[in-house]
Amino acid sequence: MASIEIRRPHRLSQSEAHAVIDKVAARMREKFEVKTQWQNDALAFERPGISGRITIGSDEIYVSAQLGMLFSPLKNMIEQEIRRKLDEHFA
Repeated sequence: MASIEIRRPHRLSQSEAHAVIDKVAARMREKFEVKTQWQNDALAFERPGISGRITIGSDEIYVSAQLGMLFSPLKNMIEQEIRRKLDEHFA
């Protein structure tokens, strides 16, 4: 099982960051059939073979994900896409 951990600073308010993550989550649900659920300031996501959380801190976004056997070989590609999206929304 491979894991991904990424931290990105941000300067948004909690509500602005929450709105951005909501937009990203909608895209994840549409494109990857991921189930999402907010738990306070963390968005849990899951689908067969992938699970994780996007946590909104006061000045940082933290993404953690666990990849099952089928997705482990794609770790670098998935991590690059997450980094690109974070840069796009939080740079």
